[in-house]
Formats: sequence, C-alpha cells, structure tokens
Amino acid sequence: MKKCILAALAALTMLASCDGGPGGATGAVAFPKVEIPGIIDDPSARLAYATEHFWDAFASDSAYFKSVPEAEVEKQMGMFATLVQEPGANGEKAMTAMFRSFESSPWMYSNMCRLASRYFYDPNSPVRDESLYLPFVTLMAESPLTDDSMRTAYRWDASMCALNAPGTKAADFRFIDTEGRSRTLYSVKADALVLIFGNPDCKACEELMEQMSESPEVNSLLDSGRLKVLDIYIDEDIALWKSRIASYPAGWINGYDPDLVIRQDLLYNVRALPSIYLLGADKSVILKDTTGERLLGELNTGNSH
Repeated sequence: MKKCILAALAALTMLASCDGGPGGATGAVAFPKVEIPGIIDDPSARLAYATEHFWDAFASDSAYFKSVPEAEVEKQMGMFATLVQEPGANGEKAMTAMFRSFESSPWMYSNMCRLASRYFYDPNSPVRDESLYLPFVTLMAESPLTDDSMRTAYRWDASMCALNAPGTKAADFRFIDTEGRSRTLYSVKADALVLIFGNPDCKACEELMEQMSESPEVNSLLDSGRLKVLDIYIDEDIALWKSRIASYPAGWINGYDPDLVIRQDLLYNVRALPSIYLLGADKSVILKDTTGERLLGELNTGNSH
C-alpha cells in the first residue's frame, strides 16, 4: 500500500508542476499545486493532507477559477478523483473539504459541482465512486446555493448512493439458474463473490467477460473455489437469455430475476450495464458498481478474500 501512496504523491507533484507556474507556456493561469508542510513526513498523512487541501488555493482566488483553462480544471478533477480513492486518502473528509471550497462562490459552485458529479457519479465515468459521491451529494441537497428545483433530485441520488453501500450487507434476492432451479444470492457460498447485473447483448458485458476470463488471478481463485461469479440477467426477455447461455464463461453461475425486483423495485440501483459488485463471504459489499479494472485490482491484492 505504501508504494501506491508514494506513486500517487509523485503523480500529484508531477501534474501540479507541469505548467511551470503562473502563466505557464500559453499565458493562462496555472492550476495551483498543494503545498504539503514539510513537518508531515508520513506518506499516508501527506496523501490525506494533499487530498483535503487539493482545491484550497484554486477556490481562494478568483484569478484561478476564472482563468485556469477548463480542460486543465477537468484534468485536475480526474487527478483528484484518482488520488482520493487511494488507501489513506481519507476520502469522505476530502470530498467534504472539496464541497466547502466550492461553496466560496455561487459561480464556482454551480460549475464545479456539475463537474464533480460527472466524474464521481456518471455511470460512464471510469473513476466513479458512489461511496465518495454520497457525502458530496448529501451536502449539495441541503446547501443554500442549490437551486430548490434540484433538491429532490439530489436527495434521491443520495438515497441511491446509500443503497447497498460498501460496508453494508447486500440485499438478498431470488434467481433462476441455468438448470431451472430457484436459488438466492445468499445461498452462493464463497470467500468472495463477484455479482454482475448484465445482458448477453451488452458489448461492455462481453468485454468484462473477456477481461475476467483472461485474468490468471481470477481463474486461480475460481479453480480454488475461493471466488465465485454470479451473473444475473434482469430484463424480461428470458428467451434471449436462454439462447445466449453458452456464451458465458465456464465456471460462472448464471441466472435471471424471475420477480423483476432488482430493477423495477430498485432492490439494486442498476444505472448502466454491466453493474459490478464485489461481496465478501458474509455478503457485505466491498465494491459497489465498480469497473472491471478496479475489480481485478482488488482481487489481485488479496484484500477481499
């Protein structure tokens, strides 16, 4: 973990200094880098400080947030989203600090909150993270700077982020497997369980299957029985699902939702396919609506099993 933290700090230093200082090569105002006090020498503490104070200087001077190029601000949001997900970053505190810095200006608030939402909550964002977006959107729902017409939507988003959140027990459900047997999520026993809500005609689902099938670590865990993969079809065309059963990787457990509770009753908030969860042996959520890359990274570390 220490190597990851050091790499994150190195990336932060390199990115923050790449424009060479105020004005940069193009004359635009450069994004201000975080100055970490020298007295803080522990890598985790330095990372936590960097993420908590990432936006301080940018938000403190109108010359920055009105003059830094939009593309540069987006690049910095991507960097922040990457850093804040590192172990030791104290993500919730960093997200709260980011929100408070954005509240310094109504103009900044509307623009930067929109950008944060796109990076942390858009289902197509490769750095999305609902557990980090939850404290941010909760504050948005109650902020006096939020337009009243948006409060209900933000409160809804917050409730969806809290649904099956990491650290909680995943909601149980019934499914019918390829043998026609009625089973439940909790009946599938393993040290770790990858739960996928997908569709056989989904290109991204197909890419995930290939990614996992080509992973030696995943195959080793599957062979040992320590890991199981459960792929659930949540739409109504059961004939389509049955016609594609042979396309799923050998060793996976496949089924469909006969009661249509997952999507229609919002037992899970499936915003895009595939929707990937990693569950522990007790069905506690380790990763929610994650990416294939993040899933493989978690499995490779051995932290989830």
